[in-house]
Amino acid sequence: QVQLVESGGGFVQAGGSLRLSCAASGRTFSNYVMGWFRQAPGKEREFVSAISRSGGSTSSLDSVKGRFTISRDNAKNTVYLQMNSLKPEDTAVYYCAADRYGRSWSKVSEYDYWGQGTQVTVSS
Repeated sequence: QVQLVESGGGFVQAGGSLRLSCAASGRTFSNYVMGWFRQAPGKEREFVSAISRSGGSTSSLDSVKGRFTISRDNAKNTVYLQMNSLKPEDTAVYYCAADRYGRSWSKVSEYDYWGQGTQVTVSS
């Protein structure tokens, strides 16, 4: 089992920044591809960004490229999502997730463990 706890969400004006953190406990953190997803009211959960086990490779949703940066610190068992130039359409609950096999980083169904989510609200 892997337990994931997100933090860092909040309320911010458009153009502002937030940094989300996800602390992991349980099994070896560096064995997992880590991803960030988000879900807005009435919408399906969507992929935002993911990072390889070593941190050397990342993938992101086109609409967040150049604004959001995913990173991880395996010594601290933590993955981060730095979000800059936030837009109202970024408003959602953000979830981190752990994927043991890393076969398809953008698929919700591929992830084995999920956090409880943290709310991000961006006002216009």
